[in-house]
Amino acid sequence: MTVLAAFLLNTIFNFFLGLLVAYFLGPAEFGRFALALAIGAMTQSLVLDWIRLSALRFFSGAAHANRPELAPTLDFSLVIMSVCLSVLAAAVLLSGIDLPPSRALFGVAIAASIANGLFDYRSALLRAQFLDRAYARLMLIKNVMAITLTVGAAFLTGSAFAALVGACVSMAGSVVFASRAWRLEINRFRGGKRSIALDCAHYAMPIVVANVLYAGISLINRYLMMRWYGFAETGYFSLASDLGGRLIGAVGTALDALLFQLAVKADEHHGRHAAQEQVARNLTVVFTILTPAAVGFWLILPSIEALLAPPSFRGHFAAYLELLLPGLYCQGMATYAINAVFQIQKNTRVIVAAAFVGFAVNALLLFLMASSSQPSTIPIAQSVAYAAAFFCLVGLSFVAGAKRPALLHLFYAAVGVAVMTLALLPMRDWTPGVGTLATQVLTGGVIMVAFIMMFNIAGLRPILLQAIRQVAARRA
Repeated sequence: MTVLAAFLLNTIFNFFLGLLVAYFLGPAEFGRFALALAIGAMTQSLVLDWIRLSALRFFSGAAHANRPELAPTLDFSLVIMSVCLSVLAAAVLLSGIDLPPSRALFGVAIAASIANGLFDYRSALLRAQFLDRAYARLMLIKNVMAITLTVGAAFLTGSAFAALVGACVSMAGSVVFASRAWRLEINRFRGGKRSIALDCAHYAMPIVVANVLYAGISLINRYLMMRWYGFAETGYFSLASDLGGRLIGAVGTALDALLFQLAVKADEHHGRHAAQEQVARNLTVVFTILTPAAVGFWLILPSIEALLAPPSFRGHFAAYLELLLPGLYCQGMATYAINAVFQIQKNTRVIVAAAFVGFAVNALLLFLMASSSQPSTIPIAQSVAYAAAFFCLVGLSFVAGAKRPALLHLFYAAVGVAVMTLALLPMRDWTPGVGTLATQVLTGGVIMVAFIMMFNIAGLRPILLQAIRQVAARRA
């Protein structure tokens, strides 16, 4: 529960962080900021993310005891890859090549990828060892520093460059302040083995390639939006994409933090068959929670825009997010429910095939719709691309012999979402505001909780009952 609380807190901070940065920077400067972030995200995925993925899959408490060479191998790999990336980025900057969105922003985007890579790796180690309190402390410090430095820089300067520098410092600084275990001492790197690094890279590289393809979709689309329609339109599109992705990702990542490690434990202690059964149960849980979250977010979107979107983004924010949300949902289901099938089987190459499908669909649709003068063609292409990748992945999971989830429970969850939609749809036409939003959230939550309690969907009834008892006990 500590991990879940940390994720909820992280969700709230990240949501308001994006809104505040957009508010103080404005559409055009936020467009530059978002494009630089996309460059950093793709660079991190390509160069550093295999280390984080390997830590999540292999660095459990038992693995740390039985394979003491694993930690120094991963530590040393992170340092070496970061140094190589820094040297390469410096060479590119000194070459005089014209870089989007600017040379300065490109440089700080690379620095952000290294800082975020360090943060993600450290948090992955804590998650893999179930060090809940240390993980929560790391998240809290990062978010406090991000609000202070990133938002503070945006407020004081109105500059995308300054805000991105603040983001770099907050991510790297949080690791330094939150963890005594991370010290760059020589003995920290003793005992590492090249063969282990190669094994980790062999496991993770297919997932890395898939993530790079997905990040490439986002980066290419933002770049084309900038070239075709300008930085302001890029800012509108990016805020909708970032906040929608963060909300879907926050729910999915919170579930993944709890569920994937259960599958890894089942694999370690009871074998592959038990792990596959756990993955099937996890899929049902993710569907039961992520689906009403995504549909519910669409239903409350008018009030969200009226209450939270910066004034200069209103109108554009909801219009873009409505087009992006189906694709973001499909990407969330693929990442947090279906990918685990292949991760447990260590057959991660399959994930690449689905990512290639999504990348190709995005490119094809952009080519076919290039003559259109409507900016909406770009989010439509992105959403269809993510959906195509998801359905391809589902088909490949059947071919790989994945355990089938409880279809009856999926049906109950789908019916619950349908009832929730019918109840909330008329409220979408109400005057947006706090009252409307509260009524929608309360009504939707009660309906989904009622369905879960009646049918014990995904075995969540005991968990809900325990949560209700804890709340009642605290109030008493």
